Amino acid sequence: MPRVVRPPQNGRQQARSPRNSVNDRPSWLKLMLRRQRRLLRPLAYTTVAAILLVPVLAALHAGAPDGLLSGLRDRIARSAAAAGMRVTDIVIEGRANTPEPLLRTVIGVAKGDPTLGFSVAAARARIESLAWVQHATVERRLPGTIVVALEERRPFAIWQHDGKFKLIDRTGEIVTDQDAAAFKSLPLVVGLGAPKAAAVLIDALRDRPAIQSHVVAAVRVGERRWNLHLNTGCDVLLPEGHEVEALDRLVQLEQQHALLDRPLQTVDMRLPDRLVVHPQPSTESKPDVQQRRPT
Repeated sequence: MPRVVRPPQNGRQQARSPRNSVNDRPSWLKLMLRRQRRLLRPLAYTTVAAILLVPVLAALHAGAPDGLLSGLRDRIARSAAAAGMRVTDIVIEGRANTPEPLLRTVIGVAKGDPTLGFSVAAARARIESLAWVQHATVERRLPGTIVVALEERRPFAIWQHDGKFKLIDRTGEIVTDQDAAAFKSLPLVVGLGAPKAAAVLIDALRDRPAIQSHVVAAVRVGERRWNLHLNTGCDVLLPEGHEVEALDRLVQLEQQHALLDRPLQTVDMRLPDRLVVHPQPSTESKPDVQQRRPT
């Protein structure tokens, strides 16, 4: 009796390759992805969750209680750290005079800490409390880099007051009362009220190097006007509010008469229509009016 063979349902005979043939072997890329799937999946889930939750944390920051917000941040940080999101590098940009050990301490995070486990705003506030720092930014770059960028105060002059030397910036703010000797080439200003008024006078002197080269210190008198103490021991009394005009007159006198090289005790320029000059007294009665510089 002849054997009946049923045709395949799709109308044609389907050829089947031998089991474990070359055609059944996956590509090297699929093999690698299969091996790494177990490691990649949790990290991917955690990263996505962190990206989604960061805006939520920002929205809650204004109204949520500190304890609740801190607990939520800690839980997210621990979950992300378990998946490998830990600090691997701390990059500091713009640092010149801020002590690096102190800066790293106030940043409040170290290598190996959870990347999401600290407050960027709190870190920035701590950094900006340092004497040298005028402005700071703290950036978290996932998965593990923290970038701190500093804008430091620039020392503009040295202020001598009550026997102490302090570095001040251009606005008159005190930068630090330490290491002033390292900046002894800066202009020296003396007296109460000198820091806030120093910028105009120092700029004017820098524009007139023939005068500036003779000046040892600028002394603020009565918080109103300036005396210039020269390297010859002479004091030049400048008028209140008209320092620039007086310096221009002094430049002309120096060019015409070499006034600043003469043995004078005072050059009084407080009156606009006259110049009063006093010679130095004898050695026996000469007072000690030298201003010191930090050493």
